[in-house]
Amino acid sequence: MSRTADEDGVAAASLNNQPRGAAFFDLDKTLMAGSSGVFFARAAYETGMISRGRLVRDVYENLRFRLRGSTDDRADDVRKRVGEMIAGVRVRDLERLTPRVLSGVLPRLYPQMLERAYAHQDAGVPVYILTAASQEMADLLARVLAFDGGLGSRSEIVDGRYTGRPAGPFNYREGKVLSMRDVAERDAIDLGDSYAYSDSESDLPMLRAVRYAVVVNPDATLRRIALEEGWEVIELDRLGRRLKVLAALGAGTALASLGRAVLERGAAAGGAGRARAGRWRR
Repeated sequence: MSRTADEDGVAAASLNNQPRGAAFFDLDKTLMAGSSGVFFARAAYETGMISRGRLVRDVYENLRFRLRGSTDDRADDVRKRVGEMIAGVRVRDLERLTPRVLSGVLPRLYPQMLERAYAHQDAGVPVYILTAASQEMADLLARVLAFDGGLGSRSEIVDGRYTGRPAGPFNYREGKVLSMRDVAERDAIDLGDSYAYSDSESDLPMLRAVRYAVVVNPDATLRRIALEEGWEVIELDRLGRRLKVLAALGAGTALASLGRAVLERGAAAGGAGRARAGRWRR
């Protein structure tokens, strides 16, 4: 099979250890619809790690995220709550949530974004997930999706258990750029010839760190900046747009119904798991 000139050039650069471009994809609302965190919370509830009230709050936060995007305060709050939840938990026990988490995340991946990622790879451009979610989530999805790597937020582990403390910078705002620079140095990546995909104004540092910025399902602030900068805009989140219409009409009861539906699905699936795992509950 013949190779393209671009692929030959990338291969030569790789052999000579010369910098090459890469593609960095945010996860929530970019590679997938909504937030991956809600499926981790549902899995934790089904196995007795968190209470019903905690799950309700996480479902509500996911709806807010679909409507308004991320904010610094909410991102910090999520990181704090996850740290509290996993403190003292064995790494192995968290790994056992993987099938439940994937069963929620994988059906919500955007096929169009996977096509983009694989087109980059086929052109010889390595692809990375770049997310504020855990390093474990980033690694897991990178393996399942056959990406070249995952960059997430790391948590401290001592004697096979999570301490609840961070083990490095939060992979959020400028923290994502630090991760990009680390992988650029490690894998001979030229950020000046790279791509970045994201949905949120909070990822402006990530988007400005590369040559080609693409915004996906952007929040209002990022949409305005993208238009000013001439960046490509991709719209895929039809549910998010419908939720915004409902909110504009003052349909709070409709949003509450959506939250209850998600909660009831998790409760139906996890009743047996909670009974077996009551010892986890905090």
